Amino acid sequence: MDEYENLEDEDISLLEDRPEERCTASVIGQGIESLAPDTPVYRLRLSYSHETFLAIYRDDALSPGSMVIVPTRYGKDLAQVIGPVRCRHDASDIAWIERSATKEDIEKAQHNQELEKDAFKICKEKIEYHQLEMKLVQVHYLLEESKILFFFTADNRVDFRELVKDLVSIFKTRIELRQIGVRDEARVVSGLGICGRGYCCHAVSDKLKPVSIKMAKEQNLSFNSMKISGPCGRLLCCLSYEHAFYSEQIRRVPQPGARVSYNKETWVVTEANMVTGQVKMSNEDRITTLNADRFELADNRWRVKG
Repeated sequence: MDEYENLEDEDISLLEDRPEERCTASVIGQGIESLAPDTPVYRLRLSYSHETFLAIYRDDALSPGSMVIVPTRYGKDLAQVIGPVRCRHDASDIAWIERSATKEDIEKAQHNQELEKDAFKICKEKIEYHQLEMKLVQVHYLLEESKILFFFTADNRVDFRELVKDLVSIFKTRIELRQIGVRDEARVVSGLGICGRGYCCHAVSDKLKPVSIKMAKEQNLSFNSMKISGPCGRLLCCLSYEHAFYSEQIRRVPQPGARVSYNKETWVVTEANMVTGQVKMSNEDRITTLNADRFELADNRWRVKG
């Protein structure tokens, strides 16, 4: 019985995504019904949440780094152009870019950032006053809407009606509180992972794909929660990114326990390193290591070519 089988179900569930946190709501407002094949499509990023999405612009070409005004699910807001995309996508997932941002738009966004710092402090004080079990993550003023967004995490549902009343009386504008998952929080705030690099969800891709214990098992990782979970407390995003590679290699390389015909003898695989492509085998008192590309599966049996 391996270490994976020794883990209790309740321990595994603490590492895997919770059902309510697996899907991040789209930032797109109203999608497009159809799209001509030659229509230029751009990938945009929202600075406050680091989410990206696709949009089109009918006028002049947009350069990477430029700022535009685009409708989102929360209202019209400022977004940065990452660059054009070449692959085709479902038109319903693509938004319209309304216009390029002006100097006044940029200045207003910068001013809003200062207001957001004050709003964050005030909201945090009100949360403590009402003794609510919630953690404030981000505050954002929409650029072209009279609305302030407050993003928070919580273990359970929170009754924040009194909090909203207080915030409305202070800011005199529409208030919207949004509960997000812990993985969304990691994507927003960023930081350094155990590898010493920026969080995958922030620096590599903002798409939070479900991650399962099975992925870690197929990658022959130690089931130490400190090693396979990120700062958010969920399984590492990189397990999902690398899953396709390992799934393919497992089909091409004999796994530990497999019997292999080599030099007219039967060997047993003791270790298979998917990254280095090295396979270690033993035969009675002998041990040898071969490259993975020397193995082939014939008649449902592994053997060494040549």
